[in-house]
Amino acid sequence: MAFPTPRGQAFNRTRQTPLATALAVADTHWSRMRGLLGLHENDFRNGCGLWIIPCRGVHTLGMGFPIDVVYLDQTQTVVHVEPELRPWRFAPVTTRAASVLELPCRTAAETETAVGDKIEITLSPDSPGVRSEHFARRL
Repeated sequence: MAFPTPRGQAFNRTRQTPLATALAVADTHWSRMRGLLGLHENDFRNGCGLWIIPCRGVHTLGMGFPIDVVYLDQTQTVVHVEPELRPWRFAPVTTRAASVLELPCRTAAETETAVGDKIEITLSPDSPGVRSEHFARRL
């Protein structure tokens, strides 16, 4: 199964480094439920990312590879980082989170993404609107 169509980018404004240059968005019941299920690790390489909105916690049940999970509040400030979440695990539910970025394993460490960092999410102008439009800027 292929990675969902990228609709934007995620950039760590604090560290001045990209997190995802091919960012897909899961903003419906079905897309949030599916997440990355059915993907092979080769389909979710460096530069890929999935923004799940709204979201306060994730799991990797049924997945075959680890991921990094970055929890964002409503101002897109990092409130928790769950690095290298292995398959068949539950990440913590964080009530301060409004959305979650799922990233390839080790992205958080390689970019030094940490609690308090400001993340900028931009969506391409031709992509469908995110249900919670106030979370994203347009490119």
